[in-house]
Amino acid sequence: MTISKEVEDGQAVYSKLVLSIYDLWVLGISNRYIWHCPTPRLLQHYNQNISSNHLDIGVGTGYYLDKCQFPSHHPRVVLFDLNQNSLDKTKQRIARYNPIVHQLNILDNIEIEMTSFDSIALNYLFHCLPHNLSKKLVVLDHIHPLLAENGTIFGATILSKGKGIEKSRTASKLMKIYNKKGIFGNSEDHLDDLVDYLSNKYTHYQIDIQGCVAIFKAVK
Repeated sequence: MTISKEVEDGQAVYSKLVLSIYDLWVLGISNRYIWHCPTPRLLQHYNQNISSNHLDIGVGTGYYLDKCQFPSHHPRVVLFDLNQNSLDKTKQRIARYNPIVHQLNILDNIEIEMTSFDSIALNYLFHCLPHNLSKKLVVLDHIHPLLAENGTIFGATILSKGKGIEKSRTASKLMKIYNKKGIFGNSEDHLDDLVDYLSNKYTHYQIDIQGCVAIFKAVK
């Protein structure tokens, strides 16, 4: 597993202490009052697109997997993340589903052999990765072979540029701080890059903008 310093610095912030307040600060406060995309809207996106055969990439604290409504009581759930703390917390939180865990750098090619998934989520992943969005979308190339025919990829990312992206003064200031610290890498992330990629790769896709968050889905 190869890890650049930028990627390593970006994931290192998610210590056990930070994860203990993540739900309060990010999901409770930041989403609603700073990014202007309330967490219930993102949870709704999960409920609309998740399957009983699901891969989650960039798992955070496992909040959405814990709160969402799987179509069955015994889903297959696999977790990908570079940060072991996030994997441990999420695995414990959704232990009732017996999730399978893989620590890896999603910017690398995926060399794990596994059967395909009917849904793959990448929620709040891209804005945490370094470089501009057009380069980071290589992640979708890496996971494409893991998506079953008629399967759905979905997620959300905080953008800094693009038509309809609404950033308050507070959002702009916090985004600048996060980028300087390496927590975010989205100072050049533009909506057009996401539109161009999805429109070229998928026949059916959808992007909704709420505040400065792009909520997206695409069907293979």
